[in-house]
Amino acid sequence: MSPLLQVEDLEVHYGKIAAVKGIGFHVDEGEVVTLIGTNGAGKTTTLRTISGLLRPTSGSIRYKGRPIDAVPPHKITGLGIAHSPEGRRIFPRMTVEENLMLGAFQRRDNDVRRDLHAAYELFPILGERAKQPAGTFSGGEQQMLAMGRAMMSRPDLLMLDEPSMGLSPLMMKRIMATVVTLQEQGTTILLVEQNARAALRRANRGYVLEIGKIVLAGTGAELLESDEVRKAYLGED
Repeated sequence: MSPLLQVEDLEVHYGKIAAVKGIGFHVDEGEVVTLIGTNGAGKTTTLRTISGLLRPTSGSIRYKGRPIDAVPPHKITGLGIAHSPEGRRIFPRMTVEENLMLGAFQRRDNDVRRDLHAAYELFPILGERAKQPAGTFSGGEQQMLAMGRAMMSRPDLLMLDEPSMGLSPLMMKRIMATVVTLQEQGTTILLVEQNARAALRRANRGYVLEIGKIVLAGTGAELLESDEVRKAYLGED
């Protein structure tokens, strides 16, 4: 059975600077796979390239066996990949419900309202404040909104970029619990997360990036036990 997402020999440049240097990894259906590493390791660049916002210099990206290297971002969303970006990127002057409905802008089926209510069930605060401007939300509430908006496209693969950034420990736990819930509901997740411990605890597999290269790979449990990971990313001696 072929992977849901297959990345091979991927290179991405910003001008003459190589941000991603020939990496390869895969994501199987139903998995949570995490990319961990320090700032500047190439994690966000990798997600932005998969979603079509950046173009690879070389290498290939295949989704459900189909090459998507040259597919524009809106069509990649239509194929079943949703991207909840770093920094949330919600529309602050629009209401919560308007933000959520933007996630379904390409859909033409009759189940959009049902999925809207599903987002409210997943994040009750969104339903309680559906008519409130999104910019009045706290950081954690905006993260819930960004994740809910991404789910409104009904993706098979959800890419989350730093969902716990800037959040309190309590809100971080809530967001990470939602990752598990979404997996249980059948969504495959590619997770970029600065909190390596939280990410690896919830991941089936993980990859460690350093300066644009993958230097370690394994199950979440294996990487949690790795001396290199524990010293570099978990703050242990």
